[in-house]
Amino acid sequence: MAANTAPVGEGDLVDPVTNPWGTTRNTGADLHTTRPERTYPEPEPLDEHGPARIVALCNQKGGVGKTTTTINLGAAIAECGRRVLLVDFDPQGALSVGLGRLDPRELDLTVYNLLMQRDVTVEDVLLKTDIEGLDLIPSNIDLSAAEVQLVGEVAREQMLGRALRPVIDDYDVVLIDCQPSLGLLTVNALTAADGVIVPLECEFFALRGVALLMDTIQKVQERLNEDLVIDGFLGTMYDPRTLHAREVLSTIIDGFGDKVYGTVINRTVRFPDATVAGEPITRFDSSSAGANAYRDLAKEVLARWPLSGHGA
Repeated sequence: MAANTAPVGEGDLVDPVTNPWGTTRNTGADLHTTRPERTYPEPEPLDEHGPARIVALCNQKGGVGKTTTTINLGAAIAECGRRVLLVDFDPQGALSVGLGRLDPRELDLTVYNLLMQRDVTVEDVLLKTDIEGLDLIPSNIDLSAAEVQLVGEVAREQMLGRALRPVIDDYDVVLIDCQPSLGLLTVNALTAADGVIVPLECEFFALRGVALLMDTIQKVQERLNEDLVIDGFLGTMYDPRTLHAREVLSTIIDGFGDKVYGTVINRTVRFPDATVAGEPITRFDSSSAGANAYRDLAKEVLARWPLSGHGA
């Protein structure tokens, strides 16, 4: 996908001609004044669980809120009565640390063993968390070796999807926290996924790599997973007091229109505090603005998903 890398405010980040979702023009910069606010209903209770919708949270730039969103969106969806599985697919293991105060170095079995050892099953690796309805497949630095070892495997791009297949019917949602790169591990996640959520920090340099990410997603759609769709773009670390953040958010909306979630995650110190405590914000500070933002996002995400199964 072509991209215009002119400074924010001087042009669109994404060429509207090649943007498959069209554009939603607005004349202002603040999301809350340029698009009508929508309210989403509380999700209906489920009579039965599964099959899960698998969603990869993907952006090759680090520090844009992928792990924070995976933890807190997962916890918020679990609050809605859904069974959620989080997959830490980053060798840094930040999701494993931020959700359960685990020391990744002390884990005997991780997603690496699940991928590379035929005698290891997903049940062997899966960990229960303190959050009802929320489970975890952890990761550590061992996963970095998989990028090299998978090169020689047959159907190497499909390893994660095959590994998760036995538990898909046990969950309503599977969220995969991808590493900040577009290598073979991320391609595995995209091949396994039904949809992609792209967290975007509301800062100009966070936008520059979007065209490359879109190109990777398009190649996966064409060659490996024709059913893959982009569920949405999520504005994170938003500070409505700064003109720059408002301009960046406006540019994202110009480029991707209704694919941009109406919910925006504001910058707050409560997120790193919750990470240190090893808890999602919805539990660490349940009444905070950050917790309510992720609850709103959970309702919006579930409402946007197809109604036929997949956790909707």
